Formats: sequence, C-alpha cells, structure tokens
Amino acid sequence: MTDNNSNVTGFHDRVVLITGGTRGMGLATARLLLEAGAHIVITGRDDARLDRAAEELDEVSDHGSRLLTVRADSASLTDLDRLGALIRDRHGRLDGVFANAGVGVFQRSGEVTEQDFDLSVDVNFKGVFFTIQKVLPLLDAAGGGSVVINASWTLHRGMAIAPVYAATKAAVHNLARTLSSDLAGRGIRVNSISPGYIVTEMLHTAVPDPASHDAIRAQVPLGRLGQAEDIAETVAFLLSPRSSYITAQDIVVDGGVATAAPAS
Repeated sequence: MTDNNSNVTGFHDRVVLITGGTRGMGLATARLLLEAGAHIVITGRDDARLDRAAEELDEVSDHGSRLLTVRADSASLTDLDRLGALIRDRHGRLDGVFANAGVGVFQRSGEVTEQDFDLSVDVNFKGVFFTIQKVLPLLDAAGGGSVVINASWTLHRGMAIAPVYAATKAAVHNLARTLSSDLAGRGIRVNSISPGYIVTEMLHTAVPDPASHDAIRAQVPLGRLGQAEDIAETVAFLLSPRSSYITAQDIVVDGGVATAAPAS
C-alpha cells in the first residue's frame, strides 16, 4: 500500500494517463495519484486484469468516479486512436502521461527469436512513441503537461539476459530527450525513469527462483529490492508542477545498483 504520509501534491482535478496500469508500477502510480485528487485513465490488454485493478482502486474513497479503465494494446494504433477519443470525450484534455506499458523478454542473444524481437520492439518502443504522438492534442488542450517514459536501469549497465529489452529501453530513453526538444515550445516536458530491481510480476518472470532474490539483493548498495511505490513517488514528482524546470532527464531509481558497488 502507498505510504499515507506521501507529500504528493498538485494533482487536484488533473488528468493523467497511465498505460499498463493494471499491475506493478503502473497500478501503484494510479493509486498514489488518485489519492492526491487526480483523474486517472489506465490501460491494459486484459479485461480481467482491468477489472481487478478497478476493484482495487475503487476501495480508496470515491475513486471510481475519477477512474477510467480502457482495454488497449499500446502497439495497436487503432487502439490508441480509440483511447484518445475516449479521453477526449470524458475529459477533453490530458495533463500528464506515464508511458509505462512494456514487456520483458529475458534471454541470451542466441536464444532470441524474431517473434520475441518484434514483440519487444512493438510494445516497448513503437507503443511508447505512438502513445505519446496520439495524445499530443490532449496535452495541447491542457496548455502543455508532463510525459514520463518508463525506461530501465539496464540502459546504464549491460545485462547478459536482456539484449533486446535493454536496447528498447535505451531507445525510449533517447526518445525522451528528442521529444523534450521537439515539444518544449508546446509547454510539454518529457523525462524518463529507470527503475532497478523492483518487486513486480516482471521480476518474478525474469527470476522465478525466490532463492535467487537474495543474490540480487546483495548487488544493491541500499540492501533491498525496490517496491512499486518507490517508482510511483518519483513518477508523481516528474508529473507534478514541482518538477516544472526538469526535462530531457533520466532519473535512476535503483538503490545504486547501476553505478555503485555494495560495501563488502
């Protein structure tokens, strides 16, 4: 659960889209921003997951009236057009976007199939690019806004089992920089966030053996695995007016794993 002592402010009546918002970091961010007074749109590719996320988020105050769930595949331009139309009809604008939807294919380079490659690129790169492109008119309608792209610490440090995954995350990190230049004149800030080892379904998929989590934890200078709420707090900051002079940056939230060695 989110820390009730969170200092997240500046979201009353703001409209935020979170792709891949049915679990993990996306769901934690949706919960946090709803508690801060925002109107939230979450997407997912599975109706059952969307229903479960809605039930969980509805448990907090009156959030049902400020939550819109949309079944959408971020790699489908048809779905993204429909998503934009639904947000326009409901809210008329967007103040922020967390482009969070992604997939993880964790294999050594010799094991990657063309299907694996296409899935990773379609969701992690193509999906992020066109999500932002399709909602630009809604950000313009709000007079500007903030976009946060979910990248990864693996763009800062090589990992043998993530050649394609890490490459797509490096691509969207660069995309944040180029879009920040392209869209600055429209009052739109674009940043990326690079999570480290965060306890999510994707981590359990990549490292299914719970005993291996101790070895991973030992790599982290802060001595613990991250939680989805750690990412949510940082995303909220980047989406909020408190970060109004921050753009074209990548914020690494990884307990130090990418750049520091744990004390022996």
